[in-house]
Amino acid sequence: MQGIRVIEAANWLAAPSGCALMADLGANVIKVEPPSGDPFRGLTFGWLDPNLPLNYPFQLDNRGKRSITVDLNHAEGPALLRKLTAGADLFVTNLLPRRQERYGLTYETLRELYPGMVYLAVSGYGAMGLDHNRPGFDYAAFWARSGIMGLMGDPGTPPPMQRPGMGDHSTSINVLAAALAGLRRRDHSGKGLRVDVSLYGTGLWVLGSDLASALVARKNPPRYSRDTPFNPMWNTYLTRDDRWLLLVMPQPDAYWPRFCRAMGVPEWTGDPRYDSREKRMHRCVELVQALDAIFAERGLDQWKERLDQEQLIWAPVLELPQVIEDPQVRFMKHIRILQHPDAGSFATLDTPFRIVDSDIGPRGPAPEIGQHTEEVLLEAGFDWEAIAALRDSGVLG
Repeated sequence: MQGIRVIEAANWLAAPSGCALMADLGANVIKVEPPSGDPFRGLTFGWLDPNLPLNYPFQLDNRGKRSITVDLNHAEGPALLRKLTAGADLFVTNLLPRRQERYGLTYETLRELYPGMVYLAVSGYGAMGLDHNRPGFDYAAFWARSGIMGLMGDPGTPPPMQRPGMGDHSTSINVLAAALAGLRRRDHSGKGLRVDVSLYGTGLWVLGSDLASALVARKNPPRYSRDTPFNPMWNTYLTRDDRWLLLVMPQPDAYWPRFCRAMGVPEWTGDPRYDSREKRMHRCVELVQALDAIFAERGLDQWKERLDQEQLIWAPVLELPQVIEDPQVRFMKHIRILQHPDAGSFATLDTPFRIVDSDIGPRGPAPEIGQHTEEVLLEAGFDWEAIAALRDSGVLG
């Protein structure tokens, strides 16, 4: 995306994390913030040391950008942002439609000014319908309302919360895809266009396997229970050293003989109680209990050797410190070290995909609030006298 200029008039996670991926791909991303900064800058996580020098999640979602402050509630603010948008290839915003109208930043307004620009709107619930003006974080639009939350957790227990940013980062991939598709169409037609991405739509897509079935069955699938699984070879088990592992063999008949050997019970292969998928499903309670007892006899490392020897599909259930030290994470270079001018070096996540023979990845840390205001204004044709006047008027904060 080198040579692509992006104006990001957005905050929190979904749209900014999508723009961070664009910056990883070489785009010139200008982050427009209020004078107080993107509110995500000030978010704290209770389990982290409050004295840490940086908001590291904010660094993840805003690396490689430049920041300018514009007070859109100032009488001159919207006009300044419209002028800064001149020459942009892509305008990305998560302003609610009513705020787009208030500030004169709708697609229709900007299309008249810049007919070759792609306008990308990120929302909670979509650009149309009764809820197009409803605010929506990913916990609400992606997790709860999409149906994902209601299908998670053990039967009979309250639905669990998601982890921070799960829906936002899922949506960021759609933001990048929509931006690339929009830019390609613009390049072919020479005309700008509008593209829309929502947290809600992403949640529906993430839950697509269940929803595709529910569209036909018109009923809710049951929550998953590890005690009564349809397939005991697609289930979690606890090892002797209190480590969980997950078996993932959705075609169990093909793996059953090898699985029996790995478990040390080769006689189960021809046991009439378990010699078909249907029989194992009907006797799942006793089979899970038997497997619980077998897995409890050995530690995870021993099971790794046995399961891998039989080429079975499984994975350890890791905690994050273990993920960080996973050799595959290191081999694939999913972690990148960045340098911050004040806080020094720190580790962060690399771009989640690779392009052969291309140097993509974080270009630097997230900017400070308004760090590049003068630089961006000078590029836009303002002189120092005009910038000083904007400062004095309060439009820049």
